[in-house]
Amino acid sequence: MFLDPFHAAEDGRLRISGAQGSAFAKQIAGDFNPIHDATHPRFCVPGDLLFALVLARCGLARRMTFRFTGMVAADAALTVIEQDDGILVETAEGKPCLEVERSGPVTKDLALIESLVRRYVAFSGQNFPHILVPLMEQQGVMINPDRPLVIYDQMAFELDRVDDPDVDIALESTELEVKGKRGEARLGFRLTTAGEPVGQGAKTLILSGLRAHEPAVLQGLVERYAERKAAGLAGA
Repeated sequence: MFLDPFHAAEDGRLRISGAQGSAFAKQIAGDFNPIHDATHPRFCVPGDLLFALVLARCGLARRMTFRFTGMVAADAALTVIEQDDGILVETAEGKPCLEVERSGPVTKDLALIESLVRRYVAFSGQNFPHILVPLMEQQGVMINPDRPLVIYDQMAFELDRVDDPDVDIALESTELEVKGKRGEARLGFRLTTAGEPVGQGAKTLILSGLRAHEPAVLQGLVERYAERKAAGLAGA
């Protein structure tokens, strides 16, 4: 399975090291958020890696909702629990970090799951700067450039069928609701096969520490991110 390099399984639990989480973020998702750097003091496992591991272990259902309820530190022992109406991922201390609701037919076709995971996380990894910066500019706000924090809140999708691995994902709508120093970004996306619609979904992100928009400062943040990404790709 293509996820093998990005986690370890022992005693029925999953463990993701900082190096593994960072490699997934950069190599699979194209996400160079500093919080996914293995050496970052606030490192957290990418939400998209948890999403991918759940699908690989438990299968893909036609309707699924993923709610990220806690940040996962490096090397945390995680248990994946299948329930009647969904899936729960929790730490060894019993703290939930991902809650999944699902319904409809389920497939465990790993080729189909890998294809969907790769395409979704590549789409998801483009949140910053391509999607979030224009949204912040429209609302006249920006994240703290010294401690940029964007939290993966939840994602949901509904598929008309789960039998075709050739699914494309494209952004369909964007919205940013600002409440003081907190913002909620909702990104709607559509799923198609050979140009025909086969599903839809949405991803929600929480932006913390919002402040008044300063064009030059925000542009500097974008440039630093681009430099990080270029350096990361050159060293890959």
